[in-house]
Amino acid sequence: MLADQAAVRFARAAAQEEAGAERVGAHVGVLAEDEVSATHLFEAEHAGYRGWNWAVTIAHAGPGTPLSISEVVLLPGQDALVAPQWVPWNERVRAGDLGVGDLLPPKEDDPRLVPGYVASDDPAVEEVALEVGLGRVRVLSREGVLDAAQRWQGGDFGPRSDMARSAPAHCGTCGFYTRLAGSLGAAFGVCANELTPADGHVVHVEYGCGAHSEVEVEGGPMVPVADVVYDDAELEVEPTGAEPGPAADAGAPVDETAR
Repeated sequence: MLADQAAVRFARAAAQEEAGAERVGAHVGVLAEDEVSATHLFEAEHAGYRGWNWAVTIAHAGPGTPLSISEVVLLPGQDALVAPQWVPWNERVRAGDLGVGDLLPPKEDDPRLVPGYVASDDPAVEEVALEVGLGRVRVLSREGVLDAAQRWQGGDFGPRSDMARSAPAHCGTCGFYTRLAGSLGAAFGVCANELTPADGHVVHVEYGCGAHSEVEVEGGPMVPVADVVYDDAELEVEPTGAEPGPAADAGAPVDETAR
């Protein structure tokens, strides 16, 4: 009753009344909602609404009662062209969006930052003060440190990257590895080898690449040389038997006195 041709015609008429006859296309299917209702889907022939369907939900109260319309709505199908999911304004900036001349202040309650301290005028503590953030208004909080460490460890220069897994040794033993200061220095540093993709990037101590400072390659000819070489530029002829005597020249005169 809810899925026969009469129900399809009934649902189509409802969709055409809502959208217009020219904007309701072919019947594409029916979905059972429950025992007394079902939703018929028709292609939407609207410009810019590729993959959308007119959904008409009909109901049947029981024997002897006519079909009724519950709702008529325009819904996106699986291949429909839809707008991306809405993102709040304060969450729309992503890594890499900052351009030259752009200003991107942190949030007032940014959990990655904590207040710093007043600068000291004692030269004896200058070196230590810089490491702990003395003199800066705000410094990284514990949450900010852990967030950065997790992001770097799981990035392209972390210990589980393809390059690291195929490397002969880790960055921790490389002469080009420059350790970071502070707590992050226990696991991270900066690569100073200009010939590697990691040059100038923060790398994990267990990252590695083929340009490790202690890599050694066995010396040898640049061009592979075969074990056996045949020189066909010169040919040597070796006799296989006794050499025949000189043959008499048929055109030479005969010495009669030698007979």
